[in-house]
Amino acid sequence: MADKRFLVLLFIINLLGTIYGYYWYRHQLATTPDIFLIFVPDSPTASLFFTIFLLFFIFKKNVPLIEALAIITLFKYGIWAVVMNFLTLWETGYLHPSGYMLIASHAGMAIQGLLYAPFYKIRFIHIVIAAVWTLHNDVIDYVFGMMPTYGSLNKYMNEIGYFTFWLSIISILIAYVLTVHQKNKQSL
Repeated sequence: MADKRFLVLLFIINLLGTIYGYYWYRHQLATTPDIFLIFVPDSPTASLFFTIFLLFFIFKKNVPLIEALAIITLFKYGIWAVVMNFLTLWETGYLHPSGYMLIASHAGMAIQGLLYAPFYKIRFIHIVIAAVWTLHNDVIDYVFGMMPTYGSLNKYMNEIGYFTFWLSIISILIAYVLTVHQKNKQSL
């Protein structure tokens, strides 16, 4: 996991996935008010945080705030997209092949963020700042209506917003346990 060749390959994969993710959001971004632009492309921004982590990690550097943003948002949006695509399949009885690609790629996002937890240098303050970002993003998505649109699921936006809030809380707690709590436990 820390082999430089593997890290470079993982960096390239995440960079390409991030670029594709922003491209995937192009239609929604075109109609998004400027003030909300940074908050709309959730998954690509999560993978951007991890891509930045990888770039620094290749050179044996750490950027704890980016690491905290990466672990929390990768897990959250990775799981979120998997659930939304399965809900789409359940609701419509059909999922476009790109939906299956999104399930696989977002599951990978969630897993990779957690796998690198032992390498993060996150402190409690980084978790707090990343938690504020994450919960603020939920407000932008579900109070101001900037969430990703899944046509067949639009009638469930209140339930999806509620699920997303608790997924954020779980993601924050997982990040805390795998980084700050784990390091505190090891130092005893």
